[in-house]
Amino acid sequence: MSTVVTTSILPARGGLLGRVSDLFWRRPSLLLVLMLIPPLLWLGIIYIGSLIALLLQSFFSIDEFSGMVSYEFTLATYGQLLNPANFDIILRTLLMSIAVTLASAVLAFPIAYYAARYATGKWKAFFYLGVMLPLWSSYLVKVYAWKLILAKEGILTWVFEKLHLTWLLDTILATPVIGGNSLSISYIGTFLVFVYVWLPYMILPTQAALERVPGNLIEASADLGARPGQTFRNVLLPLALPGIIAGSIFTFSLTLGDYIIPQIVGSSRLFIGQAVYAQQGTAGNVPLAAAFSIVPIVIMGIYLWIAKRMGAFDAL
Repeated sequence: MSTVVTTSILPARGGLLGRVSDLFWRRPSLLLVLMLIPPLLWLGIIYIGSLIALLLQSFFSIDEFSGMVSYEFTLATYGQLLNPANFDIILRTLLMSIAVTLASAVLAFPIAYYAARYATGKWKAFFYLGVMLPLWSSYLVKVYAWKLILAKEGILTWVFEKLHLTWLLDTILATPVIGGNSLSISYIGTFLVFVYVWLPYMILPTQAALERVPGNLIEASADLGARPGQTFRNVLLPLALPGIIAGSIFTFSLTLGDYIIPQIVGSSRLFIGQAVYAQQGTAGNVPLAAAFSIVPIVIMGIYLWIAKRMGAFDAL
């Protein structure tokens, strides 16, 4: 008795879509390339291409007679950045960025430490909600709200009056470097708004770094007789430093290139973002605006190189 075995072969999927599907199944690398092409084109043409165009513009100059752009290669535009007025803008922006970064680190560390070492359950959820909630509101709304808070008729002035500290406020406003007619149009007002807006970007990386610090190291330091200050300097701070530097990348770079806060809350003295807008829009000096735009890119390139060597990217 013979047994006849019949085999049925599934027919190949017909049509164009079937053949394309079979091709992608046999060659998955082809599918990966096709999926990467759109974002790479966007990054290469729109982002990197615009940066290259900006860089090229900075090597041109303005003809003093006609006021038109002279498309001849020159470094004279970069030389204008060393003029006292322009160099003062760069230095002012850089110092503000450093001050905001240091203040954010000092304020963020105890908050992040409490969240990493003590907050659990609903309290940790409350911490994340408290840190993230300001980021959900409009950036402009927050800046204009601070404009009202810092105004002469604002709540901050009212608090100073109730505490009989108007003399302190008058002393601050009378200071030539950081003062002004009101906190809402002063360097210290700009500084306060910068710290408030960018503080969450410092808290979260610092908290993530502190989460990875083993608790037994702190206990061992105490068992060996180290005082709290010594434990902080020799154990806690070195291990949390990559997270602090990671947070500083955000606070430093965002302050360095911001235009809105100095424009709304700041004084009449310009920052880099305002200088770019003024040169491109009001003055029509596109090469100088491009040269100003290159300054934060160069500064951040150096800053990121230093941060990478210190292991900051591991904490992101």
